[in-house]
Amino acid sequence: MRFFNPRDDLLITQRQLPHWSQSGSVVFVTWRTQDSMPKDVLAKWRAERNRWLVAHDIDPTQKGWKAKVQELPPDEMAEYHDHFTTRWHEELDACYGTCVLRQPELAMIVSDSLLCFHGDRYEMLSFVIMPNHIHLLVCFPGKTEMLAQCESWKRFTAKRINEILGTDGRFWQQDAFDHLVRHEAQYERLLDYLAQNPRRAQLRQGEYLLWSKHGAT
Repeated sequence: MRFFNPRDDLLITQRQLPHWSQSGSVVFVTWRTQDSMPKDVLAKWRAERNRWLVAHDIDPTQKGWKAKVQELPPDEMAEYHDHFTTRWHEELDACYGTCVLRQPELAMIVSDSLLCFHGDRYEMLSFVIMPNHIHLLVCFPGKTEMLAQCESWKRFTAKRINEILGTDGRFWQQDAFDHLVRHEAQYERLLDYLAQNPRRAQLRQGEYLLWSKHGAT
C-alpha cells in the first residue's frame, strides 16, 4: 500500500469524469445507483459548481478542468471541496431513489463481488454499501486496472440485482468518482468517513454493509 506520488507515472483517463490512477496507490472510489440523484438536485448542484469554477477562472466545459482545481491555492481548493464534494456526498446520504441496496441480499451480492479477487487482482482495504451508493478504498497493482475492474464489478452486480428484482436497464450510474489518496492522514480520515457514513445517514443496522480488512461490521 502506498499513497499518490506526483513524481511517479500517472495515468489520466477522460470519460464523463477524469480518472487518475497510479500503480499501487490507494484510491477512494464512489459509485451510485442510476436513480440516486434527482435531476433537479443534480442540475442545481452543477449550476452552483460551474458558477464557482468560472469565478475562479476555470472553464468546466473544457477537458482538464479537474486538474486545474488541484492547482488552486490550498484555501481555494479547500473551499471547493467544502462546498461541492462534501455537499455531493450529503445529497447521496439523503437516500433518494428506490434504495434497493437496503436489502441485505442485494448488498451481499455487491460485497461478494468486491471481495472476489481481494488479494489477487487488488487489495481491498474497506468499503461501505449504502442504500443507493458505495464507497471503497482499494489498491491496484498497476495503473490500468482500476477502470476495467470497476466496470466488471458494476456489470456483474447489475446483472444479478436486475435478475432478482425482475428489472432491466442500467442499474449503476455510468461513471464513478475516484480520488488518489495523498497521505496517511487522509487515508485515516477516509477510513473513518466510511465507518461513520451509515450513522450520518441515520441508517439502522441491516440497512447497510460495512467491511474493513481490519474486521467486518
